[in-house]
Amino acid sequence: MFKWLEENTPKLVLAPSFIAVMVFVYGFIAWTAWVSLTRSRLLPKYEIDGFIQYDRLFASPRWDTAFGNLFIFGILFIVIAMILGLLLAILLDQNIRTEGALRTIYLYPMALSMIVTGTAWKWILNPGLGLEATVRGWGFENFTFDWLVNPDMAIYTIVIAAIWQSSGFVMALFLAGLRSVDGEIIKAAQVDGIPTWRVYTAIIIPSMAPIFLSAFIVLSHLAIKSFDLVIALTGGGPGYATDLPATYMYAMAFSRGDIGQAASSAMIMMMVVFTIVVPYLYSELRSKDG
Repeated sequence: MFKWLEENTPKLVLAPSFIAVMVFVYGFIAWTAWVSLTRSRLLPKYEIDGFIQYDRLFASPRWDTAFGNLFIFGILFIVIAMILGLLLAILLDQNIRTEGALRTIYLYPMALSMIVTGTAWKWILNPGLGLEATVRGWGFENFTFDWLVNPDMAIYTIVIAAIWQSSGFVMALFLAGLRSVDGEIIKAAQVDGIPTWRVYTAIIIPSMAPIFLSAFIVLSHLAIKSFDLVIALTGGGPGYATDLPATYMYAMAFSRGDIGQAASSAMIMMMVVFTIVVPYLYSELRSKDG
């Protein structure tokens, strides 16, 4: 008995967590996939009825807006956050005196929740309270910055807030990568008279390709599941101008009482995540096997 316990203690310890993951993660994924193939509305139904919910989803103008916003938000957020994070990392890699303080300042936004970030930027960008009112108070009466209430520009306020929150995290990833580069290679390049900018563009940055990929995966995940930032900053408005798939799914499930539509939108979001994560995992496993 004691020998059996000794041999199986790790399995017994891990069993509750394993069961919980199987039920509350994979079990609910399977349930969502099933419901997305039914005519469920306010209450779930379990009779399979094909892809009617997906037909309704792709015919919905609100979903088109939400999915289009995801591409705008995702591309701008990922590209700008990575460029800004890389520039900040290169700045701190110069061994400046205030590196510790600057690193703390840049990383601080990542310690805040998206709700806090959204609320803070809502105050900053509010035309009657924030940036516009402040600049006008300085005497520039014609200054306007009404992106928060402008349907054509509101999505970019989410981009600004998301970049502010995440660029410090990207900086930390890139800074770790810069510090891991062999210093002898850099010294040899400098001895040969190669300019510093050329050392970074030709030697250091290309060697950080795995870190770029990791940063891309993390930022893509943040973009796809963005919900609380949108709710706190714009509430999805004006109108549906800043709707994202996550806010669409929430609205269908809890405001409109349309579980079938919420389930189908959730499955589309999961497929988007899979198209990003699966190639990454494949490349990682392939590189380890090689």
